[in-house]
Amino acid sequence: MTTEMVTDIVKEGLFVILKTAAPPLLVSLVIGLCVSIFQTVTSIQEQTLTFVPKVVGMFLCLMVLGDWMLNQMITYMTDLWQDFSLYIR
Repeated sequence: MTTEMVTDIVKEGLFVILKTAAPPLLVSLVIGLCVSIFQTVTSIQEQTLTFVPKVVGMFLCLMVLGDWMLNQMITYMTDLWQDFSLYIR
């Protein structure tokens, strides 16, 4: 196993992590920003007001994009296992 192969595996793994983690994180960021603006405008400082919309938004995001995210991870793992014989040389 060469250094280039290890670098490629790590690069692909990090890219898959970024692709699959970005949508839920962006949804949480946008919802948090909107709730913060709402709290600032209305002067309501309730702690649960930030938590509940984020949980609902993350749940909806995972329902909509969960299949795509899982397929990205499965594709990466399948590629790793198919090339396993090349890695042990």
